[in-house]
Amino acid sequence: MKKILLPTDFSANSWNAIKYALQLFKEEECSFYLLNAYTPIVYHIEYVIVNPAQFGMGDPIRENSLQGLDSMCKKIDEEFNNPKHHFESIAAFNSLIPEIKAIVADKSIDYVVMGTKGATGAKEVLFGSNTVHVFKNIDCPVLAIPDNFDFENPLEILFPSDFQIDFQDDHIKPIVQIAENYHSRVTILHVLHQSGLSDFQKENKSKLETFFKSVAHLFFEMKYQNIREAIANYQMKSRVNLLVMINNKHSFFEKLFFKPNISQIGLHIHVPFLVIPSEIRKSA
Repeated sequence: MKKILLPTDFSANSWNAIKYALQLFKEEECSFYLLNAYTPIVYHIEYVIVNPAQFGMGDPIRENSLQGLDSMCKKIDEEFNNPKHHFESIAAFNSLIPEIKAIVADKSIDYVVMGTKGATGAKEVLFGSNTVHVFKNIDCPVLAIPDNFDFENPLEILFPSDFQIDFQDDHIKPIVQIAENYHSRVTILHVLHQSGLSDFQKENKSKLETFFKSVAHLFFEMKYQNIREAIANYQMKSRVNLLVMINNKHSFFEKLFFKPNISQIGLHIHVPFLVIPSEIRKSA
């Protein structure tokens, strides 16, 4: 059974991501964890240490969180009502990233699925800072869904790689599972430079051939352009439904996506984006 964490702030963007997850995994037995992390705008240390109920005070922020989660569960049941899907609500007095990290470890989460809403009016900010922090700090696959993206079967999966990663089964398994479920084709996109592939890159490319043997796949090369241009040019020619990358600090991922400002991401992405960490937490 898959375990999937769905952070929500009750926005339209987060609801859209939840709908995508419910449809993507509609044929699989899943436990979904709906998370709303909240903190009071202003609070004293006593608020953290002492439960306000001890003094006869209500906790309206927590009540709002619980009510929001309850409403969302009812909405899911009304619109989807999938007997294969089970839900648990988590209202957490915590910051979002630490809470996600704790739940991923405690529940052995397989995927985190969330929206990508960026800052309003800032064209260079394509992903909200929370999403980028999750990419960088959470050690399980993270699937980010663009605002207003309507679900479509991920028939064409684009997987850019510089072959600078010693690929392991945990890196490729999430891609293969989706591809097998939807009879997808995986395109491994590589930008070829004048120097060609090193022996290390050739070995890693051969590993990918082995890992993808159960699904339709092809290796596609573009010459003498940067990876950002290559991804954009490929998407202009082919209908990509899902973009996948491995977040390896020693590969192009870090240089491509993360600018000095953590809230900026260096590529316009209009399809769901699956980020797989280079080191995935092992289940207990």
